[in-house]
Parts: sequence; structure tokens; C-alpha cells
Amino acid sequence: MWCIPEVTPPFIERMEHLLNLYNKQYNPKQPIVCVDEKSKQLIGSKRKGKPAKEGKPKKTDYEYQRNGTRNIFLSVEPKAGFRKVKVTKQRKCSDFAQFIKELVNLKRFQKVKKIHIVLDNLNTHFEKSFYETFSKTEADHILKKIEFHYTPKHASWLNMAEIEIGIMDRQCLRKRIADKKVLVRNISLWQRERNRHKTKIDWKFTTQKAREVFKYEPAELS
Repeated sequence: MWCIPEVTPPFIERMEHLLNLYNKQYNPKQPIVCVDEKSKQLIGSKRKGKPAKEGKPKKTDYEYQRNGTRNIFLSVEPKAGFRKVKVTKQRKCSDFAQFIKELVNLKRFQKVKKIHIVLDNLNTHFEKSFYETFSKTEADHILKKIEFHYTPKHASWLNMAEIEIGIMDRQCLRKRIADKKVLVRNISLWQRERNRHKTKIDWKFTTQKAREVFKYEPAELS
């Protein structure tokens, strides 16, 4: 569900900046990577279920027990069909900074000029997280390789990582998952399969479409 605030010049400026970024031809030297995260409740069964039989599905008891939550970081390179996912216990500044560091250090990004990272406005998604987590020298080294691009406030739907998270939800997280080990295994298998097929995201929402939907003229940016 979209949550659209008042369409102000700052909103339009950020939105069109992202839409123009998405509209660029794929450039492996300056890849666009969308990053987001979600929480997953771990739920176990209090009683052992009944296995599936011929003509009958597996049966799971309605009673369950909560086994805590885990955070899932997801990055997706929409035009290359590549994604990286990581499960963490929490989503503090240090967890975010560590995930971006691991992303930057991937072999596929070793020779890039700049990684353009699209994010929403969560308070951990800023440069301060790196300086709180790493030494200044290391933080500077990481940040030198990336450029952050933020969605307008209340418009995280402009981040394509939300699309990929929705697909991940439907394809591998919908069933009851009792512990971190199973969660990590399911996500790893899903990620490997998506990457093997190089499944891309075909983004259709353009600047022209935005102007039609939100009924504004380019002059309103000035």
C-alpha cells in the first residue's frame, strides 16, 4: 500500500532523482544497488505435526511458540539480477555498517568506480553508522566507494529492494520457521536460485509517469 504525503518540491526532487537513476543504462562500473531490511518472527510448533500422505497435505497444530525475531538485510542489483541477503540478530547501526562493508567487499564490486546505494530514511542508514562502527580510516575507505541515494519520506516504495523482499516473503518465508538455522538455509537456497537465473527487476515507473500520477509540472521543481 502506498503512503503518499503532500507532493512538495523536496518530495518531487528526491523522487525524480531516483527515477532518473533507475532509467540509466546498466553500467557495471557504477552499479545501482537497492538495500532494505525486514524483521522475521521465528515461530515453532508446540506439538509435532503429521507428515504429508498421498492425497493429504502435511498437518501442523495451531498452537505455536515464539522463538524471538531475526533481522534480514537484503540488497539487490536490479539490472544485473544479483542479490545478497544476510540474517542478523538485530539491526543496529553496526549491523547495517557491517552489511554494507561486506557488500562493498564482494568480488563483483572490486573494480567499480562507485556503488550507488538506494535506501529509505531509517536512522541507521547514514554515514554516522560507519564512524560509530569502524575506525575513521576504515569508515572513510568504505564510504569512498559508495554514494547513498534516499527515497522521499513516506515513499519507501521507490526502493526496489521492497519488491525483492516481497518476492522473498512469498517464495521462502511464508511458512512457519522455528529457528535461525532453518531461516538462513531457506534464504541461502532462495538467493542462490535467484542469482543463478540472474532474475532482474523491470522497473516501469518513470519520471513521465510520476508527473501524470501526481499531477505536477517540471516547473514546480524550481
